[in-house]
Amino acid sequence: MKQLIGAASAVAALVLTAHNAIAGPADYVYTPTVEYGEREIDFKAGTAKKTDEARESAASIGFGYGATEYWFTELYAKYKRENGSGTFFDAVEWENKFQLTETGKYPVDIGFITEIERPQDHSEGWEVKFGPLFQTDIGKTQLNLNILFERNYRAEEANPMRLGYQWQAKYRWKPQFEFGAQGFGDVGKWDNFAPRAEQSHIFGPAVFGKIALGGRQFIKYNAAYLIDANDAKHSNTFRTQVEYEF
Repeated sequence: MKQLIGAASAVAALVLTAHNAIAGPADYVYTPTVEYGEREIDFKAGTAKKTDEARESAASIGFGYGATEYWFTELYAKYKRENGSGTFFDAVEWENKFQLTETGKYPVDIGFITEIERPQDHSEGWEVKFGPLFQTDIGKTQLNLNILFERNYRAEEANPMRLGYQWQAKYRWKPQFEFGAQGFGDVGKWDNFAPRAEQSHIFGPAVFGKIALGGRQFIKYNAAYLIDANDAKHSNTFRTQVEYEF
């Protein structure tokens, strides 16, 4: 327990000094490691309620492959439901993760993420997200911090580069069930932060697990209930991710 408290304090310190990226209801915390030859079917879903706004839900399904010892690539189809409307196709996304250091060789494992998204509404242009990924261990606790940049290119309306973050603390109790916390945030322009009231910071408890099915087959899951630091009473997000690895 002392390790968990110390780890949580370390993450909090990192978050206070980090910078942030926009999080959708179905977004997840990236990790920097890659497993060569791994294939996965990945399902993500989430729903978010903001103050005085209708609930927004999102989901995606993707197929990923560990193409090399340092490169994992994945293609997603994304869906959305908002403003009381039915579910509709939202975008296609291509995600690429690069592991930059050998796992466990240094105190911090480092990776890099890039995402290119083509929204169904072409007036939004092309959404590009990228940034470094960091991971370290303190005893049985795994800590992650990701710093992300995001911008839409060739959109009808000009928009600046935004800055966001993700963080995660996970206590490895048992492979089938681990627990901890997650957080996501957005501070606005990367070179000129928005006023505190206009920033987004959500965080809350999370659970994780990996269930062996035999051979190289596994089911991995994680889920979190997140509250808004600016309005914890009226704003919340529930997100989950399930992966079938083979």
